[in-house]
Amino acid sequence: MAKSKAGRFPKAKKTIIASKPASIEKGKGKIEFCKKCGSIMVPEKKRTSVSLKCRKCGYQTSKAPKELRISEEQKHVKGVVVIEKDITLLPLTDQDCDKCGHGKAYYWLQQTRSADEPPTQFFRCANIKCKHVWREYK
Repeated sequence: MAKSKAGRFPKAKKTIIASKPASIEKGKGKIEFCKKCGSIMVPEKKRTSVSLKCRKCGYQTSKAPKELRISEEQKHVKGVVVIEKDITLLPLTDQDCDKCGHGKAYYWLQQTRSADEPPTQFFRCANIKCKHVWREYK
């Protein structure tokens, strides 16, 4: 190869070779790819005929697909469960409610202040009509 005046070799032309095949077997049907850009070709209906068209570059083929099957798989969604009762999954203790005088209460611990101080203990009255909430600092 001859050197140019600047002492460098002339730039080589790059050749791009499409690595995608024109079609791929997938199950019983074929997936067609665009010959220009390599995108998937989708079927397009025009009055009585069907042709394949590229969504990316707009390339169209007059070749109609032999078999056209478009399917969508839907996941089965179970129905919504409606809970009519207010189920509390908290532990139960013997604690008198100041509001209604009921002798049982649900409790839980929560860190409301800094980590070096003890947690706050919350109580909720077990009486369905009351549900009074109070706290106790330790």
